[in-house]
Amino acid sequence: MSIAPEQYIALSAVLFFIGVVGVIVRRNPLIMLMSIELLFNAANLAFVTFARVWSNIDGHIFAFLVITVAAAEAAIGLAIVAVTFRRTPHVDVDEVAALRG
Repeated sequence: MSIAPEQYIALSAVLFFIGVVGVIVRRNPLIMLMSIELLFNAANLAFVTFARVWSNIDGHIFAFLVITVAAAEAAIGLAIVAVTFRRTPHVDVDEVAALRG
């Protein structure tokens, strides 16, 4: 049984939409980071799907680049969130004033 590329692209669009909604609606920075990861993974799915359809390796290379950027974003983002919200009982990105200098 083979899955059509249109179904992969549809799944990628759904994941991207969920990620955008998560970034816009949620105020918890951890949820926002997870939503950004969902955006990256949706883009990766689209890149790999198009690479498979067109029998080209460029999509795979872009997917590896996106994975690298996602790993760096997760490490730096989690470190900033951990330092910023270490002493507060609740986390809300609207209440962050520590990074203003």
